[in-house]
Amino acid sequence: MRLLTTVAVLALLAACGQPAPPPATTEMPATTTAPIDANAITSNGWSTLRVGMTRAEVTAAVGAQANPNTVGGADPQACDLFHPANAPEGMLVMIQQDVLTSITIRNNTTLRTDRGFGIGSTAAEIKAAYGASAYSEPHKYVAGAEYVTIWTTGAPATPGAYVQDTNARGIRYETDAQGVVTAVHAGGASIQNVEGCS
Repeated sequence: MRLLTTVAVLALLAACGQPAPPPATTEMPATTTAPIDANAITSNGWSTLRVGMTRAEVTAAVGAQANPNTVGGADPQACDLFHPANAPEGMLVMIQQDVLTSITIRNNTTLRTDRGFGIGSTAAEIKAAYGASAYSEPHKYVAGAEYVTIWTTGAPATPGAYVQDTNARGIRYETDAQGVVTAVHAGGASIQNVEGCS
């Protein structure tokens, strides 16, 4: 009987032991992408400005032309390029046929694109980031300077071909002779214009 009692006590003690630890898992940490800055320039616009808005919508969003005595185009009804009163310093909007077609940043603004590039970035950095999507061509007036263009939608079948598609969107970085970005143009086909409205 003593043997039976000893076995029963041992069985009871074994049942009271610690539970087996759960199997170890090797979960991978969740990958996160850095959120896009709401104030970043994209091929579709900036903040509340969106390519395709009417002049009235642009004015409601960022104010009328800051200096109404300046002329942004030979025929402002056909094309106008101006700095809205409530837009960040260094920002210009292009309105063609009463529609916002592009946004330009220049003159030491701190604004950046959704990829983090802006005034002071280099063509080499941009080309490295965009790879084969970046098309480079010589500047029309400044020897050694260039335009680096990235189309996000509506890219031409032949790199460097002029884009006429009104739904095309892209970003064009304009550099000086040292390869440093001096202006960024974002929006539709008008980003290809060399002299503002032309």
